Amino acid sequence: MTSFSRRFGYGEASSPAPISVREDAPHEFRGVLVDLAYESGLRPTTLRNIVCQALRVRADPDNWSDFPNVDNEVRDLVDEAPWFKVCDIVEAIHRAVGAGYRPDAADPFREELNAYFVERGIGWELHDDGLRYRGPEGFETVVSNAQTDVSAHGHLTAANELHQAIGDLSRRPEPDRTGAIQHAMASLECIAREVAGSTATLGDVIKAHRDLMPRPLDVAVEKIWGFTSERGRHLVEGREPTAEEAELIVGLAAAIGVYLAKLGR
Repeated sequence: MTSFSRRFGYGEASSPAPISVREDAPHEFRGVLVDLAYESGLRPTTLRNIVCQALRVRADPDNWSDFPNVDNEVRDLVDEAPWFKVCDIVEAIHRAVGAGYRPDAADPFREELNAYFVERGIGWELHDDGLRYRGPEGFETVVSNAQTDVSAHGHLTAANELHQAIGDLSRRPEPDRTGAIQHAMASLECIAREVAGSTATLGDVIKAHRDLMPRPLDVAVEKIWGFTSERGRHLVEGREPTAEEAELIVGLAAAIGVYLAKLGR
């Protein structure tokens, strides 16, 4: 059953915390992860198998009873793991629950975990295919809606380019911000070409079809194209895009792409 605070919109869930955690797994989160696994129907012994497999370690053969022995072992393993291995454990639990332990609990596990991420400012989001980069709330809304909208209008290649952009932002240990910008602009270019019936570059499409969007937004798109040509395609040493710049370009490309897709409906 949904909690009181969720049903009535109170508490931290109604006001997302600013993202402050990206390459870390706070101690509190590690404990919550184990609790959510239990809430999903996993017993300590089963969870230990999943955790040990994800960490590539052997279970302690002297621990037999679920509580407190195996539970303590699981929590110690999770607490001592590097942050990125904790992310491996998250994905392993989600796969295991969905694959047979409790298929009906896979969605609630993902939803509760993602709600915790939002409340605690953790910059990741669990999807069916694993953890993905999560940006600020406005960024997430624009990009997520854009993927849905451009797909609905038949621009499947463009939607896939946006998916690839988020994948590049999610890369670790170093996000591929240049790749994210390239994929986002490729998505926008693909839509613009289809709407205009052209094979030219995005910049040339906008110049030749000023009626595609209200002025002076057409000039703004040209400027974005010029910026990404320097920062996202023809890189200059020491001028790699920042995280904020990458999020800005991906968000703008997604929003403009949706606008153009609707024009070509």
